[in-house]
Amino acid sequence: MRPLVVVCLAAFAIPAYAQLAPRTPAGLPPTELAQTWLQQDPGVQEASAGLEAAARTAGMLRVSPNEWNVRLSSQRRSYASGPDSDEWAAQLERTLRLPNKRSLDQRLAGAENELAQARYGEAMHEAARDLVEVYTQWTGAVRARELMAEQVKFGEESLRVARLRQRAGDASGLEVNAIEADTVGIRGRLSAAVSEERKALARLQIRFPGADLNALALAEPGPIDEAEEIWEARILSTSDPLRIAQVELDQAELTASRARANRLPDPTIGLFTASEVYSNENVVGVSVTIPIPGRYRNAQLARALAQVDMARAARDRQQRLMEIEVADGYADATGNFERWRLAEESAAKTRESARLTQRAYSLGEVDLQTLLLARRQAVEAVDTALDARVMALKSYYRLLVDAHLVWGLEHS
Repeated sequence: MRPLVVVCLAAFAIPAYAQLAPRTPAGLPPTELAQTWLQQDPGVQEASAGLEAAARTAGMLRVSPNEWNVRLSSQRRSYASGPDSDEWAAQLERTLRLPNKRSLDQRLAGAENELAQARYGEAMHEAARDLVEVYTQWTGAVRARELMAEQVKFGEESLRVARLRQRAGDASGLEVNAIEADTVGIRGRLSAAVSEERKALARLQIRFPGADLNALALAEPGPIDEAEEIWEARILSTSDPLRIAQVELDQAELTASRARANRLPDPTIGLFTASEVYSNENVVGVSVTIPIPGRYRNAQLARALAQVDMARAARDRQQRLMEIEVADGYADATGNFERWRLAEESAAKTRESARLTQRAYSLGEVDLQTLLLARRQAVEAVDTALDARVMALKSYYRLLVDAHLVWGLEHS
């Protein structure tokens, strides 16, 4: 019954996965650059070194830990009725690993390599998440500075209109001073935006040295067209933490099987020869040594079985955590897109209202307070829309990273 269920699920997943092909979304560095930055990440380099260490460990498991032993002894036998006899003995022996233990060690070696590969994939995944965070933060800061610069120009235009009205006798010096103060406040926000851009760039360069200094334009978020079930299936199937937990469970089960097999001790086979009694007696023989198992081996097995239970519980816990994380990530991506859409719509209307209000003020149709209010509302709406855009992009990019659909992560 179970194979039939698996086949049905796989058949359902094929058209779903077809909708989730790897992609390079706008606003993110191309795969070639991103891979270069990710490969230089210390965590990725550590995991890469772990691949080599795991290969060595796997090689140790594949070959037998048992080695040839040579025993040499020399003795002098004394006789009461004659001269002493110089005698010697030599023995060559080795413990033989039983075939079932050799097979288990081969499988443990494979699990060791698979675990290192999964940890490397997780290091790449975490580095990619960080790159999304700092890069999007930087491009968002660049856009914030540009928007504040536009608002400064808008304020300067209002100030120009107010001065023209003052010269025409339609506006007082108090109105000009109020607009000047408001414009200075916007310049202060521009200065803060410049500082935030520099800080974001510094974080990017420190986290990923050598990162390209040409910021890409902040992209426009797009809707998440695929259903949550499709994303969940993709992310869980490519999840490195889940893969790590599963391989650790496999390792624990293999270790328990190895401990169970180890209750039957490996025999030690030896060949020996000796010369005795004035070299008149030459001895050649074979020896077999088999340890008598005791409670220690049973305790080892009991501990290994307990560790299997621990690993299974850890795998199940990781499964639930990943399901929660996927649900949260999908909800963030869809919800943030909708909030950005509404915020952008509001900002567009507010900007248009501010433009019309400024025109009306230049014609003397509205008072100063109405103009200043419209300007402040426009600044706040633009700032809110930008924050919503950055959050929407981050959540979408993070969803792509978690699903291994960007920057070649599907191969890591």
